[in-house]
Amino acid sequence: MGVIARIKDDIASIYHRDPAAHGTLEILLNYPGMQAIWIHRVSHKLWLSRWRLLSRCLSTFSRWLTGVEIHPGARIGDRFFIDHGMGVVIGETAEIGNDCTLYHGVTLGGTTWQSGKRHPTLGNNVVIGAGAQVLGPITMHDGARVGSNSVVVKDVPKDTTVVGIPGRVVATPNDVTKEQTKRRSEMAKKYGFDAYAVSPDNPDPVANAIGQMLDHMHLMDSKVQEVCQAVQSMGGSVCTDKLPELEVDEFSDAEHAAAQKRKKAIDEFDPII
Repeated sequence: MGVIARIKDDIASIYHRDPAAHGTLEILLNYPGMQAIWIHRVSHKLWLSRWRLLSRCLSTFSRWLTGVEIHPGARIGDRFFIDHGMGVVIGETAEIGNDCTLYHGVTLGGTTWQSGKRHPTLGNNVVIGAGAQVLGPITMHDGARVGSNSVVVKDVPKDTTVVGIPGRVVATPNDVTKEQTKRRSEMAKKYGFDAYAVSPDNPDPVANAIGQMLDHMHLMDSKVQEVCQAVQSMGGSVCTDKLPELEVDEFSDAEHAAAQKRKKAIDEFDPII
């Protein structure tokens, strides 16, 4: 991926994950997490080219400028997002996959003074909450999540949520919950509702209530379909008309306009700015 394409990719990922982002110029000037990542990419190349002192000086300048400390030896994937940024520390042997998100105050640190692999490895789509400490040469597998102010010192399985000190598992995916989440998402799209964060470990009563309503609507749709098929098999003529589409224009049009505005801003982005 070229430099300009990667920059656009980073900006697009911020639009996707931060609703407070309103324009490309605003992101360029006011997102220290993204600035720290761009500086790190330069310092990392210098580190790999054995320009160790220069790369460390550049990372120190980045810490002064952004409040984010990333060792030039750390390996970072695509579309990495540091929200707010202040106080984030990423150690030398840390490895971060694609589409990961870190909030302010997160530390990817070590637990030993010995050389070698000392820092965590993050898979793809990992989210670490504000103030969390992930310590040691552990692995956080794809889709893992860490609650705010947690301390994690053991491997975290795929799609698992951990919270507390020390971190403990509070949500482990299984076939039932995966199927339920998939079904709710499909129903939500059908009725114009985004079932964001509707999961078994979510304590939000409103989100849980909406999730149960989606389950109920799915069940009712299935039963009505079975009744229609039974009546039609006996020669009846029912359920032949297509159901009218639900009108959610007030919300969907606004969301569509916002998405188009963001896409236009990204497409018109000029790297000379």
